[in-house]
Amino acid sequence: MTWNRAYRAEALATAGHRSLELALVRRDGTAFRWSSPLLPALPEHAAVTTRYVERAVKFLLWQKGGSRVLVAGAAELVPVLAAIYGPGGAREFDGHFIGQKIFGEPLSFAAVDRSDLPAEAGDAMALGRYLDGCRIGFDLGGSDRKCAAVIDGEVVFSEEVVWDPYFQSDPEYHIAGVQDSLLRAAAHLPRVDAIGGSSAGVYVNNEVRAASLFRGVSEADFESRIKGMFFELKDRWNGIPFEVVNDGEVTALAGSMSLNQNAVLGVAMGTSEAAGYVDPHGSIRPWLNELAFAPVDYRENGPRDEWSGDEGCGVQFFSQQGVARLAKAAGFEFGTMPFPEQLVEVQQAMKAGDERARKIYETIGTCFGYAIAHYADFYEIRSLLILGRVTSGEGGDVIIAEAEKVLATDFPELRIQLVVPDEKTKRHGQAVAAASLAAR
Repeated sequence: MTWNRAYRAEALATAGHRSLELALVRRDGTAFRWSSPLLPALPEHAAVTTRYVERAVKFLLWQKGGSRVLVAGAAELVPVLAAIYGPGGAREFDGHFIGQKIFGEPLSFAAVDRSDLPAEAGDAMALGRYLDGCRIGFDLGGSDRKCAAVIDGEVVFSEEVVWDPYFQSDPEYHIAGVQDSLLRAAAHLPRVDAIGGSSAGVYVNNEVRAASLFRGVSEADFESRIKGMFFELKDRWNGIPFEVVNDGEVTALAGSMSLNQNAVLGVAMGTSEAAGYVDPHGSIRPWLNELAFAPVDYRENGPRDEWSGDEGCGVQFFSQQGVARLAKAAGFEFGTMPFPEQLVEVQQAMKAGDERARKIYETIGTCFGYAIAHYADFYEIRSLLILGRVTSGEGGDVIIAEAEKVLATDFPELRIQLVVPDEKTKRHGQAVAAASLAAR
């Protein structure tokens, strides 16, 4: 993003500039590091430096995840950040959700000496690319459960079963639904050697930490049944290897396997913005990659996310919600029509040659080009896999063309290839990648 780059350039060109080093740490010792030049600690720089660091911290919290933020080189920022993310602060939602909800303790900030910062410690997860044997892969969505039976990497059976998980309060509805899909797939295999699955939400070591699929379940039932539901299912399958991760990670893994390439960031523009990442070594990292809630637009009074209350997050640009927001600005009058139906209307208008629809897609593409450059500050990206309902049809071509134009003009050094998955990958790639998660 040009704003971030301008800040860093100004800092480096200013006498007395300093170096900030952050460590984002989890209770289990997992630690991530980030560093940046900062302007001198002078009153005239305080506001812009706070804005720069706070936005970076917010991005890191949703990209990598952790509950303890250790700060070296800018001690004056610690009480400021603690107030912003603490009770009553502007980012109280993020502080509670990331800290308490996902990692089980309040989000905290502390000033430390550089020598006391922990080393990077977030081992790659040994997941994926295991294609041998008889496997089941599943994906849990908001409207259907997809499941496939796979033998030595080839899909021998797949199906989608309609369900309605969002407002189901009984945990057994969810657990029994997944078990039903697994049994249907198993009927087409001589045996089951391993099971792998994906779903929207946050999963840490196969434990459900947060997921919209289970929004109807009470907090008590979530803690007692849903949080450990995949361990319960693993027991029902006699303890065979069983792995579950965020659906964005499986999408990126599927793309990496299809392209035979690593350093792949996958972004799906659908109901929300989903993302996943395969690192330069071909591994999935223990990161959150929830880019829907990572800031990409630093304007004052930018579009507000009604969930977190923050402004300028990815979900407001790269999702059905983003299309609906821009449709109104483009002159479409959809009233209270649901977002998915508004997307269909815009897609039909695009087919009919409506310039208003084209402008929507051009705007998304331009924003996406700058967002990709912003993502490249935090990820090493060789290929970016683009998918999701928003990118289907002619509008998707416009999005990609505009994004490529931004990258070529303003960020030619990045050399990031934008890729749309082929039909085979769309049909079966996710299932095969999910089935390949667990080693036998």
